[in-house]
Amino acid sequence: MSPQLSRRRFFASAAAVMGGGFASALSSSAPGEKNLDSKIGSMLMSHFAGTMVSPEVGTLVRDACLGGVLLFESNFASAPSPKASLFKLVRDLQNLSPHPLLIAMDQEGGAVNRLKTSYGFPATCSAQTLGQRDDLQRTREAASTIATTLSQVGINHNFAPVVDLYINPDNPVVGRNKRCFSADPERVAAHAAAFIRAHRERKIITTLKHFPGHGSSTNDSHQGLTNVTRSWSEVELIPYKRLIDADLVDSIMTAHIVNSHLDDRYPASLSFEIVTKILRRKLGFQGVVISDDLLMNAIKSQFSLEESIKLAINAGNDILLFTTISNNLIPRIHSIIKGQVQTGDISRERINESYTRIQNLKRRL
Repeated sequence: MSPQLSRRRFFASAAAVMGGGFASALSSSAPGEKNLDSKIGSMLMSHFAGTMVSPEVGTLVRDACLGGVLLFESNFASAPSPKASLFKLVRDLQNLSPHPLLIAMDQEGGAVNRLKTSYGFPATCSAQTLGQRDDLQRTREAASTIATTLSQVGINHNFAPVVDLYINPDNPVVGRNKRCFSADPERVAAHAAAFIRAHRERKIITTLKHFPGHGSSTNDSHQGLTNVTRSWSEVELIPYKRLIDADLVDSIMTAHIVNSHLDDRYPASLSFEIVTKILRRKLGFQGVVISDDLLMNAIKSQFSLEESIKLAINAGNDILLFTTISNNLIPRIHSIIKGQVQTGDISRERINESYTRIQNLKRRL
């Protein structure tokens, strides 16, 4: 028996063990519903535990329930040969997927660096170091090293660069960790452009973060809602505007920050006012928008899963990010979104918009 056939039978068995679960529900759907299921799946990205493709993950990927996965160090660091293990994991995921799978990683360089020298990867430096040197060629070379490393292990999507401004040096999210190029928006835009071009040379998708600007915050949105109403200024939009106008933006990640001047009801990631009216209409971005992790305390402490999903999609996010698949989460999310489409809480047009943007993005791979 060939390894590929063996793997297919293994995951088919796993699906059968799940009984009347999501996989069997998909196979019994009408053609139109299958199409909707596939489109919903393309909008979901999740992290999963382990260094190998488990039966659960294999079923989700094979049945197009996930359009992308996010990998952390925990997905390869404990393996005897981390580099080889990561390469095999990525290859197995792509082999199982019926469509090109977005395989993402936070590989900014500096403090946010999953591919460390201790695992056999090249050294990196922080965005702050590059911005202080202010040598665009040096930034492009540093980004080229990152992009080449990602490409060698099969990662096709980098959640970078950060285009937040270095406004609050004591910012626990980006400031303290030296993740910002500069406080000068023009310098940030120039270095981010060099970073992106180096990735495009190797067909690696990039994601600007964290819209509409996390640089002035004093709290960490991983822990709770962060309010930047008093500290945020419109100058924080300049890097986005410059890069959008230069057609250098593949995707943008929205932040779980509150800014009452922009929306007095919802955080940016769930805000139609911010995502659609400002990012899409005012700044002219028509590409893929990705939510930050919707399981962060900033969101789950304030909104139910059902409400956060509905708000995120209707705000204009195309890909919803989750950092676990535990407790049957992905099938539950599919069911929630499909139910909200059927009740009209989310329109089919809104799903179709996201699907089209995601497909256009994947054509860059």
